[in-house]
Amino acid sequence: GRWKKKKLVAKKLATVPCFARGAARNPAAAAKAMSASDIASSEPSPKPRRSKVPHPGASALIPEYVPEDGISASILFENGSGLTYNDFLILPGYIDFESSAVALESLLTKNISLSAPLVSSPMDTVTEHEMAIAMALNGGIGIIHHNCTAEYQASEVRKVKRYEAGFIKDPLVLGPHQTVGHVVKTKRERGFGGFPITEDGKLGSKLVGIVTTRDVDFFPEDKWDLPLSEVMTPASSLIVAHEGISLKDAHQKMQESKKGKLPIVNDNFELVALISRVDLKKHRDFPNASKDSNKQLLVGAAIGTRDTDKERCRMLVEAGVDVIVLDSSQGNSIFQINMLKWIKTEYPDIDIVAGNVVTVAQAKRLIDAGADALRIGMGSGSICITQEVMAVGRPQATAVYKVCEYARRFGVPCIADGGIQNVGHITKALALGASTVMMGSLLAGTTESPGAYFFQDGVRLKKYRGMGSLDAMRQGDASKARYFSEADRVKVAQGVSGTVKDKGSMFAFVPYLVAGLQHGCQDIGARSLVQLRSMMYSGDLRFEKRTPAAQYEGGVHGLHSYEKSYF
Repeated sequence: GRWKKKKLVAKKLATVPCFARGAARNPAAAAKAMSASDIASSEPSPKPRRSKVPHPGASALIPEYVPEDGISASILFENGSGLTYNDFLILPGYIDFESSAVALESLLTKNISLSAPLVSSPMDTVTEHEMAIAMALNGGIGIIHHNCTAEYQASEVRKVKRYEAGFIKDPLVLGPHQTVGHVVKTKRERGFGGFPITEDGKLGSKLVGIVTTRDVDFFPEDKWDLPLSEVMTPASSLIVAHEGISLKDAHQKMQESKKGKLPIVNDNFELVALISRVDLKKHRDFPNASKDSNKQLLVGAAIGTRDTDKERCRMLVEAGVDVIVLDSSQGNSIFQINMLKWIKTEYPDIDIVAGNVVTVAQAKRLIDAGADALRIGMGSGSICITQEVMAVGRPQATAVYKVCEYARRFGVPCIADGGIQNVGHITKALALGASTVMMGSLLAGTTESPGAYFFQDGVRLKKYRGMGSLDAMRQGDASKARYFSEADRVKVAQGVSGTVKDKGSMFAFVPYLVAGLQHGCQDIGARSLVQLRSMMYSGDLRFEKRTPAAQYEGGVHGLHSYEKSYF
């Protein structure tokens, strides 16, 4: 009867290897493991003999039975919960190439490509001309902030465009009446100790001498009030070069004179530039530098979305800016759409990055208005409190995946802006579809970021603040306009002010980020960022969620103390 038939079925199943029974969840594999007619048969099977030879059905299944690890990106983000970069990992792939072979070229906008997918944020404690120059030399690009006058911002853009590798066009200059104490203080703040001395302490006036660290190193504090005219090397003893000298000849002259600084003067002996041996070594060879068709460094600049920003835009275009970033915490506004259309009409050759956005609906409006790239992120930055105060925003990993998946259909590159805490987060952002990543806190604290160093509890620090902080709002109207609060009687902060540790020079830090990204792609099995994104959209790139315990396990743990050095 029915019970006898069930026993026969159970007996048949017992003769099938365990992996075949597991494969039976796959209909094709189940058909090879046993036939339905065998199970349905009422004739009992003979008792199987033990044998060292594998079951023939098992050997047939082995080549086909490779269960999939992890899940695809579409499944990872399908259930409606918001994920950050720490909430998941990328599963490793197959390595058959060196990490140095990984190509990192990627689009910033529809028309601008970068050798490294790295962008510095338009924040007043992150990007001015020194940061922009360092980013461009290392294959990325810097976006000059607009929490300043339009004239100052345009001047910063011009400094980047006029930059020649090795020549310092705007050296810090001191006057002969300033003191040794001023040199000591400036060295602590700026990190270098060589300064040309001119008659009025300004660039463009007559050179009267130079002071270096060796001139003031052994002065006791009671001698710090001595004027520099008494301790400097006078102009008559200086080795100088004249305006128009090539970098190669200047290098040769420095080698022959064995000097660390070489002032560049015009026919009237007025200082026009300076060459530093240290900077010369830094800037000697940058084959991947981001340059335009005229071999000048690429640079971007941020503007607001008010009518008053149209004049700022005009000045930036005249200064030679390569890309304009419309800087708003919430880009889906009539103000931004109107500004975007106006720029496209007035300056059709200028590429425009629109944003910020975190949803497909926001992205659609800006793409329809003509955006050349989108900036993704709202409330995910380390100094941003928009999500806390305004109750709006989106976890960054989810925002990046959703917006990039939509924008790619229109050929619009996306910038993942915010939430980048380490090089692993850069890899994750690019693996979710972003073409480039924008960084603020990760670059703040470097030598090239604006601001002076100071010590607190024995740690060398620099100030870092959000553009929505009250400090930034007090300094400039651009910060207020970014958060639509310029007319508010009561200012509501959407950012904080803080400090970050000294990270050293960008010329050491960016190569570390590039190398880390290449190693990440190597572990994944992607030879380029194009292949990385292709693997993600095809489902070949596999992801896995992380529990809080898994995140703890993935970090440093179980030690009494440790020192964490990245490079």
